[in-house]
Amino acid sequence: MRKIILASTSARRKELLAKTGLVFECVASNYKEDMTLSLPPNELVKFLSKNKAESVARNYTDAIVIGGDTFISFNGHILGKPHTSLRAKEMLKMLSGNEHSVFTGFTIIDTSNNKIVSEAIEAKIKFKDLTDEEIDVYIATGEPLSRAGAYAIQTIQKTFIESFVGDYDSIVGLPVNDVMKTLESFGVKL
Repeated sequence: MRKIILASTSARRKELLAKTGLVFECVASNYKEDMTLSLPPNELVKFLSKNKAESVARNYTDAIVIGGDTFISFNGHILGKPHTSLRAKEMLKMLSGNEHSVFTGFTIIDTSNNKIVSEAIEAKIKFKDLTDEEIDVYIATGEPLSRAGAYAIQTIQKTFIESFVGDYDSIVGLPVNDVMKTLESFGVKL
């Protein structure tokens, strides 16, 4: 069986892929994201996922490498990880009562023949109107600081989300069904 590598240390991506029964290992990508590139969101997310996958793939001669990236797009602004409480609060106040897009990209590379497939998936999320207190309580957990758009849907779905349209797994961080179909086209059998 060929080695399959998830080019990520994201616990969410690892958990989503593990549910499929696929045997894989996780290897951290050393690619430094540049969220300021002047690309449309669907192209930027594919670009970032491809660079993450390539940074790991170059170390293997016969492996299948999966890279992924997720960010929020709201009113023409790309929202990555806030890293600070102040930025997290700004992001959550911006999203409060509004609809935004979640873009998740994935790239699969076969290092034996350099076959590369990159895809972008978009989902739409509508936030409820949030109070400052709700935002502050959530930020106090520390979770928003390392999440694109300052939130994780699996944690705040019942309290912050009014509705969403799209693939739930993609919103969490990896469109598993699309990844599995693509892996099949690479000859990976489950």
